[in-house]
Amino acid sequence: MTTVTELLDAWPLADDIRIIPRRENLLLQPPPETAMKMWREHSLLQAVHFPNEYIAADFSPPKDIFCGDTLRLEWQQMNARQPFYHRNADVDEISLQVSGERTLMTELGSVELRPGDFSRIPVGVAHDNFGRKEVHLLFYIIAPVTDLGHVALRSEVKKEGPFPGWKKATPSAIEMMTECLGARGCDIVVSMADEDLLLDPSLAQSTSFARSGEALVVQRATAPRVSGSQQQHPEWLYKSATVWIGNVNLDKTDGKVYSRHRRADAIQYQLEGSRTLVTQRGTIEMHPGDYICIPKGCAYTNISKGTCQYVVILTSEIASVKAPYCKMASETSMEMVEAIRKDAAS
Repeated sequence: MTTVTELLDAWPLADDIRIIPRRENLLLQPPPETAMKMWREHSLLQAVHFPNEYIAADFSPPKDIFCGDTLRLEWQQMNARQPFYHRNADVDEISLQVSGERTLMTELGSVELRPGDFSRIPVGVAHDNFGRKEVHLLFYIIAPVTDLGHVALRSEVKKEGPFPGWKKATPSAIEMMTECLGARGCDIVVSMADEDLLLDPSLAQSTSFARSGEALVVQRATAPRVSGSQQQHPEWLYKSATVWIGNVNLDKTDGKVYSRHRRADAIQYQLEGSRTLVTQRGTIEMHPGDYICIPKGCAYTNISKGTCQYVVILTSEIASVKAPYCKMASETSMEMVEAIRKDAAS
């Protein structure tokens, strides 16, 4: 009979953690039928999928994955320049470069993004993208959002153009301001703008910029991989009042430490490698490009035969799935868990 550890926390509202010893078979076992059942029947978890690699296609709008009142997560691929400058009225816009290369051009300067790079565009800052056979994720989060991770790069000067494959918008560029988390159809106003003025960070006139010397910041995850029965807490990269974003690196892991968030749903995105996600609402294989939401109060753990990397987004506000499901978890049983654990150990 396996004894495991459960970590019960209140993320993203507090850092306190309660450590609870558990009999794993009881933790994963639903109660028997009784004459007066006072609980609901919960469905098994399901996952959605978007490819991590570019697939040749005409330019198209991003695809929504999850969306709520304080968070929207979308997938986009590009092999061209975005046809307008975008300015958010209500959110900080965070991106994760999944594959390929992308130039991000903003009023705070420009940066070249490579796979694994996270960037944050502060609310109200105009920006444009030029992607080359690339895929990236966008996280729209009600501002303000705080940077917490390792700073790998800061923009310092404006991007000199034209550069290969890019042409300046002449005689002027389109600029769009949006509300409601940057969603389509939420534009406030669309106008024209001088691109040379937009792309020169020395002309930024915000008192906040002047005080802090604010630049466009690129972060990369740096935490080492862990293995065995160790529990890898996410390396937190961003925090807002309602949303935390972090990165998890796993090595060969036996899944004997469970997590449970009493105040937050956990959206997970598989970036590299594969793992088995074991939960009180089913067991499912997570492969690159898979997304899943583990509801608050549901205990879960990972069993991994090799190295893998995934992104976790904790949100205290519901963010409903907007993409079609591609697969469903299987009923969790101790026989299944022990077989997976044995295979991972071999």
